[in-house]
Amino acid sequence: MGVIAGLVAALAWTLASSLWRGLSTSLTALELNGLKNAIACALLLPVLLFLPWKLESQALLWLLISGGLGISLGDSFYLAALRRLGTRRTLTLESLAPLIAALGGLVVMGERIEVQAWLGAVMVSVSVLLVARQSPPDGTRQLDRARNVQWQGIVFALLAVLCGVSGAAVSRSILISTDLTAWQSAATRLLGGLLLLLPWLRLRTLFPKPRPNHRRWPRVLIATLLGTNVGIVLQQVVLKQLPLGIGITVLSTAPVMALLVAAPEGDHPRAAGVCASLLAVSGIALAVLS
Repeated sequence: MGVIAGLVAALAWTLASSLWRGLSTSLTALELNGLKNAIACALLLPVLLFLPWKLESQALLWLLISGGLGISLGDSFYLAALRRLGTRRTLTLESLAPLIAALGGLVVMGERIEVQAWLGAVMVSVSVLLVARQSPPDGTRQLDRARNVQWQGIVFALLAVLCGVSGAAVSRSILISTDLTAWQSAATRLLGGLLLLLPWLRLRTLFPKPRPNHRRWPRVLIATLLGTNVGIVLQQVVLKQLPLGIGITVLSTAPVMALLVAAPEGDHPRAAGVCASLLAVSGIALAVLS
């Protein structure tokens, strides 16, 4: 069930990423992140109203912190990268997550990393270099050349990985040590992500910008339901049932799934792009599952 949940979550994130990527709006990445978190929290309001604060107050507090780190900061960096790199290339860079988790275990917990794991790290590093050298999607090609934002997108994607892995590690430690369900964990993390964004969003009201019109709301709602609600609930199932490294590995199969949405975005991966996606997933499997 953990593996199936991880594959479905990766597919949901891929489809949601493509929807966010194609959304025409003046909202910044932070504003867009706050909007989707507010909608997601509203959809999970019945769960939030009955959280066991008296019995699991400390655990829920840590989940709020996890959401602030992984969802508020991590998703904001991710959305910023998505606008600059496109769905496929951003998700390929996100493939670094399992290796960063493994290296974190080496440095912080003294876990041993086998030779084949280092070989996997090299494979993923090569895939990232291939991504960095590829041309941007047609829709942003002119903007990218004019403002040289490709490297900004890579930096944002790497920051998103660091925040996401840190938040997932905290979430897993809570899930395996308490009786909290995946629904309760997901709802609490989303609330934490929203709370961290609220002060900044309040400042933005002094300088209002046009919001998505009614024609864009179906796309916003579907993307939020798929990527934020379904994706994060399934992520919590994965983190509860699988070890951190293996769980993040399954969740990181999105680069291959992203090939399905490359053409509609005007993204032409060609042989190098396809090899980068396959190389990333193969390297992850070798490094973490061996």
